[in-house]
Amino acid sequence: MNTGKKVLYCVIAAIVILLATACSIEKPQAVEPVYKIHAATQTIVPVNPGQNSDKVVLLTFDDGPNEGLNEQILATLDKHKAKAIFFMNGPQIERGKNLVKLVHNRGHMIGNHSWDHIDLSAESKEQVEKQLGDVQKAVKDITGTAPVFFRPPFLAFNDVTVEAAKASGLTVITLSIDSRDWAMTADSNDPKALAQRIVDQMHPGANILMHELPWTAEALDGLLSKLTELEYEFVDPHTIGPL
Repeated sequence: MNTGKKVLYCVIAAIVILLATACSIEKPQAVEPVYKIHAATQTIVPVNPGQNSDKVVLLTFDDGPNEGLNEQILATLDKHKAKAIFFMNGPQIERGKNLVKLVHNRGHMIGNHSWDHIDLSAESKEQVEKQLGDVQKAVKDITGTAPVFFRPPFLAFNDVTVEAAKASGLTVITLSIDSRDWAMTADSNDPKALAQRIVDQMHPGANILMHELPWTAEALDGLLSKLTELEYEFVDPHTIGPL
């Protein structure tokens, strides 16, 4: 056998071995969600109740990211080893790309809260699709990952909104506890009362709506300490599957 044929046979043999090895490698399996959203109550419930606790709480923050407040909230979450969903709007994303990266890199989840924070139930299908799609693209361009959860501004949505969200790969999520931090103002707020209001409404699987506001950031440490005392666990939103 001449040298040329030997080289050809060796190359063919090497290719066959590589193909056989590639076929024998087990492909990674998709991670099954540990929790899911209960459609009727909007609470977080275990997929397998006998295996995972139902005494969990989902922390969420809307209308960010906001310079200063975002870092303060992240520091408190780190202190309590808690993860959260940050539902973000378009202008804040554009102004705070570094904060979007920070939230993502710290292991939290970024949610879609529409681009302009408008009442989507009053908008056309095309406008709703643009409002959601622009946020999806902006977040993916910054982090490499598009949001999977969408919270409608003012909790206002209809069938058109739900279908547009679904087409964008989003699950609509609302809340089970409203902190009502949005009702407080710079001149009239009480962080301790805010934390107590949430504690008074606590229940297993609580899905808490909060905002990136100064008094919420101030209330957060005490709130999380109290929830820990009550033996609640902070659910990682990455372990929550769609409806």
